[in-house]
Amino acid sequence: TPQDKYLRLHSTPQGEALSWIERQTNIRTNFPQMLSGSVQGRLLTMIVKMMGAKRVLEIGCFTGYSSVAMAQGLPEGGHIDTLEINDELEDLIREGFEKAGVSDLVSLHIGDARQTLCTLSEEISSGARPLYDLVYMDANKREYCDYYSLVIGILRPGGVILADDVLLRSHLRGGNAVDRSEEHTSE
Repeated sequence: TPQDKYLRLHSTPQGEALSWIERQTNIRTNFPQMLSGSVQGRLLTMIVKMMGAKRVLEIGCFTGYSSVAMAQGLPEGGHIDTLEINDELEDLIREGFEKAGVSDLVSLHIGDARQTLCTLSEEISSGARPLYDLVYMDANKREYCDYYSLVIGILRPGGVILADDVLLRSHLRGGNAVDRSEEHTSE
């Protein structure tokens, strides 16, 4: 669209590593349209920087584009835990982290997100890990409510949850989009 073109032309370029991830995603995956992309990537970088988020949790890594974008916004001492269910993407993800120079800033957890979130929660409860400042959900949309329930207890007070594509395929009742915002928000 003209708006997309305008945003791309007037946003900070994505850089060599993110360009490489985008290219490899198009070559090596069946669903390259799942990639976050340059405009969203720059937005994620900016959000992490503006928040000063030191601890980030990403649910749904895909090929690592958004992980790298967020890692580029981390302050010194910051870290990202990223979750991905598809183990066939692991080599591509790790290659991208290496090319971007963020391998030491991002921990990749391969497996079911709900199980991994339970493990992370136990580690946080025991004091082995700090609470998260930011949670970015970009995984199986049908499980967002489950993810929300699992992350709300491991997010610091005042932390932020970003949920990607929540309006992508809204369920309709009587011609209106379902509004469940009151069910899943917290003060």
